[in-house]
Amino acid sequence: MHFEPLLIVELIALGLCTGFLAGLLGIGGGMIMVPFMTVILTHRGVAPELTVKMAIATSMATIVFTSISSVRAHHKRGAVRWDLVKKLAPGIILGGMVASMGVFALLKGSSLAIFFALFVGFSATQMFLDKKPPPSRQIPGTAGLLAAGSVIGFMSGLVGAGGGFISVPFMTWVNVAIHSAVATSAALGFPIALANTAGYIVSGFNLANLPPYSLGYIWLPGLAVIASCSVLTAPLGAKAAHKLPVKRLKRVFASILYVLAAYMLYKGLLAS
Repeated sequence: MHFEPLLIVELIALGLCTGFLAGLLGIGGGMIMVPFMTVILTHRGVAPELTVKMAIATSMATIVFTSISSVRAHHKRGAVRWDLVKKLAPGIILGGMVASMGVFALLKGSSLAIFFALFVGFSATQMFLDKKPPPSRQIPGTAGLLAAGSVIGFMSGLVGAGGGFISVPFMTWVNVAIHSAVATSAALGFPIALANTAGYIVSGFNLANLPPYSLGYIWLPGLAVIASCSVLTAPLGAKAAHKLPVKRLKRVFASILYVLAAYMLYKGLLAS
């Protein structure tokens, strides 16, 4: 794979856009990054069975850096619910390791693409409908949050996202305010990304026909360029999140996800 100027420009643009959206929507940028990274790797001759898997793994690795930048901006505004982060994180790490070290390596790339598309479409619909939870619904106890964290970590590991596509709807469902849910989701992106990235490195370590400069399923040049650009724009997205009205924030989130879900469904069906 040659590093021609166009490839560098594509990765820089992807990094700047996903960083902003990570800060704005608390989604870690993965939902946006995976489809575009799949296109970039496909056009560079990476084997079809590896493109989606490497896009997912590389996307998740960038979230390690993006989440730090994004959460600092949210924390300054006092929007992060650290009490929820502490109780959700152990389950997230457990679920993420199971997904990235076990299930991810066993599934075909086409199956992962279809799963990605269906789950993102479902998440977008939940956000678009903007259903209000009953005012009496409470945040679950420690055991409930451990279970919820495990599901968030596991699903994130399969689709390479920071978990915002599950954790934001979950938190709004239990009556956490949307801006706090987005900010807390950004904080949860760090343990999600760390656990899953370690799993992708281990599960893909001895694979044949990986492109040059790969560490397991992670494509290091993509990680370096995207991460260094996304940390610049994540704080700008976080700043914008506190100025937008709630309903518009949800609709923006949902509309972007629908488009990307459609592309990944097409990609998965074509390969299966």
